[in-house]
Amino acid sequence: MRLVVQVPCLNEEETLPAVLSTIPKQLPGIDEIIVLIIDDGSTDRTVEVAREHGVTHFVRHARNRGLGRSFHDGVQRALELGADIVVNTDGDNQYPQERIGDLVEPILAGRAEIVIGDRQVDLVEHFSGPKKWLQKFGSSIVNKAAGTDLPDAASGFRAYSRESLMLLNTITRFSYCMETIIQAGNKKLAIESVPILTNAKTRESRLFKSTYQHVLKSAGAIMRAYVMYKPYVIFSFLAAVLGVLGLVPFVRYGVIVATESNHGSHLQSLLVGTVLLVMAFMSVIVGIISDLLRTNRALIEDSLEHTKKMRFGLISPADGSPVAVAEKVTQKRTRASA
Repeated sequence: MRLVVQVPCLNEEETLPAVLSTIPKQLPGIDEIIVLIIDDGSTDRTVEVAREHGVTHFVRHARNRGLGRSFHDGVQRALELGADIVVNTDGDNQYPQERIGDLVEPILAGRAEIVIGDRQVDLVEHFSGPKKWLQKFGSSIVNKAAGTDLPDAASGFRAYSRESLMLLNTITRFSYCMETIIQAGNKKLAIESVPILTNAKTRESRLFKSTYQHVLKSAGAIMRAYVMYKPYVIFSFLAAVLGVLGLVPFVRYGVIVATESNHGSHLQSLLVGTVLLVMAFMSVIVGIISDLLRTNRALIEDSLEHTKKMRFGLISPADGSPVAVAEKVTQKRTRASA
């Protein structure tokens, strides 16, 4: 079993030594631990500091490309390195690397394919009251979209099995956290949470400039991911609302016709109602098209999953049946637990 711990970094020369020094060197059930630094356009000595601490594997961006892109590129490199499990932590030393063993244990035991470190936001001292509420509210929205029950959907301290990474395809470049949960939930992957306590705050977040920006970008990422998998829910609701609103002016006009002799001046009600009903009909059409696109996306993802498994050596062109894949995964877990 090979574990790759990937650390996205943006100018982390001050905090990176604390992160690297606390990453476990050995873990039960793990044969090899590799540290992978994703340098997202750092202008300080982040890479040099990592090399001084023995890191030999890097993904480097010439300029800052965002946390979502860093996660994506890190995962690709980790799979190229033969990772069976990928753990994502942060370069600011927010997360307790000593708990990586607890994070990977459910995957080693076969209970989960993704494990998320629950920061227990009520216990995070540097989170303000409104931020704690926003964290909980955001998690509840993600859980509704994904069909999950996770207390801390925004936590970036996570472990992914190799098989789960074959199924997940991140698109958002702002942050991958909520998008991968929504994808995993809709693909029926097993997800667990492990309670953790975060380290003391070392700096302000570089992911967003304000809470407003964070909320706006997170909402966009959630909506985009949700539309990908359940477009019919959104457009059916929109069509129903517009349809009801469109009928109201017609009912109003009917009442006027029945009770007033001069009803010619109320034709605008019919115009407004007609526009709303046309919008409701268009929502139905867009919903049908979106659902067809969802089906097409599912077929493309099936093909992409097979391509990934061939690329990263999980299967070969001559041995690519689902049974062969399952047998290889089972054998690998058996050797790890022996």
